[in-house]
Amino acid sequence: MDARDYRQPDGTVVARVDAVREVVRDFVGRRTGDRIGLVVFGDAPYPQVPFTMDHALVQTMIGEMIPGMAGPSTALGDAIGLGIKMFENSQAPQKVMILLTDGNDTASKMPPPRAAEIARERGVTLHTVGIGDPGATGEDKVDLDLLRRLAATTGGRYFFAGNRGELEQIYATLDRITPQNQKTLSWRPRRELFMWPLGAAVLIVIAYQLLMASIALLRRATAARSEDEAANPAPQKGTA
Repeated sequence: MDARDYRQPDGTVVARVDAVREVVRDFVGRRTGDRIGLVVFGDAPYPQVPFTMDHALVQTMIGEMIPGMAGPSTALGDAIGLGIKMFENSQAPQKVMILLTDGNDTASKMPPPRAAEIARERGVTLHTVGIGDPGATGEDKVDLDLLRRLAATTGGRYFFAGNRGELEQIYATLDRITPQNQKTLSWRPRRELFMWPLGAAVLIVIAYQLLMASIALLRRATAARSEDEAANPAPQKGTA
């Protein structure tokens, strides 16, 4: 990881680990709806960060990774196994593991192909990213054929990045093809509307009361006029 063979877009050459830190941190920042865990591996795999929504913490831990922090060897198969174990209690609809390595498996107790089979059985999709030198020897050689087989076993995709630009494109592709486990919450301002039907009901009651009062007044006026006419009959007109 500390090999200085990764060319930047401006032509400068940096260590692989520096390019990985920057690209993967940017990737984590875009996965706003995901619970993300981080496993580092060398002589053995270690859960650097358990699944969390605290992406700032994940980015911090990525920034603090240094080559060889887990030992000089490459326990590739055991790292896959640990990732599978971390998914045991996950209820996520899609379980995705991204395996990035620049070396050959030299320290695993579990063969990587068997680990990939278990991942498939547990519903975990494995994408593999090789960033090492396939022409190197020993520990420094990245086994691209193995990475292809591991990805194919689980229905994932295999990638190889020879420089910073290719690595960025790979993680942009992974971001695009991997749906985010995100629930969309909507909020709508509440405006109380009960006063409108209540006001209409009050107006109807008032109108009804006024109508009934008017009818009652009209009836009383009619009755009073009838009584007055009965008490004071009009004089009879004679004929000549």
